Amino acid sequence: MILDICPSPTLYPYYKKENDTVIVVDVFRASATMCAMLHNGATAVIPVANIEEARAYKQAGYLVGAERKTRKCDFADFGNSPFDYTREIVAGKEVVFTTTNGTKAIEMGRESKHLYIGTFPNIDALADKCMESSERIVVICAGWNNRVNLEDTLFGGAFAERLAGKTDLTIGSDAVRIALSLWQQAKSNPLDYLQQSEHWQRLIDNHAVGDAAYCLQENTVTVVPCYHKEEKKLRV
Repeated sequence: MILDICPSPTLYPYYKKENDTVIVVDVFRASATMCAMLHNGATAVIPVANIEEARAYKQAGYLVGAERKTRKCDFADFGNSPFDYTREIVAGKEVVFTTTNGTKAIEMGRESKHLYIGTFPNIDALADKCMESSERIVVICAGWNNRVNLEDTLFGGAFAERLAGKTDLTIGSDAVRIALSLWQQAKSNPLDYLQQSEHWQRLIDNHAVGDAAYCLQENTVTVVPCYHKEEKKLRV
């Protein structure tokens, strides 16, 4: 199995190959939030890249989660916290979702053979899913406004280590080596390590730092959100 890591969505055309499995990761916080929705019984997540489309869904009666620059959009039912999407609210329903970075990364990779949402809370379930039918995997790091960030790259290293423990893994590029090196530095305490990151300050500034520990905790859910091209929806 070949693993590569694309450190920014804008670089994806240089990593893209036919029949890839793509994993979209947005550690703070969209990946964990989408996993929480489906774990708590939502029937689907409808990812949209722009605010206008999300607003139209809201007017049509859908539940809508929308975030820009770490803050909940004023028209939305929810923001981008995994704690917003309780079972009592989302079970049995479809949820429309748009974020600053994560849903744009989904749009970039949506024509791949398989597209999964990955993060620390579903890391083992994700690795097992990829073992089923993937020959080459590309992790797209959602980053921040098309720039590289620390937390998504760190997950790429953790995931590379996890896969290497399960199969004969071929490293696709130096991006994987960089991510593995970061993970070796951070793995004893990722929460502490990421307090030096740009996004940590954004979480503090927007009273969302309480989500960070949840987003970094491994294996709290077993769901792997899978993108269905025909529907343009994520389901378990």
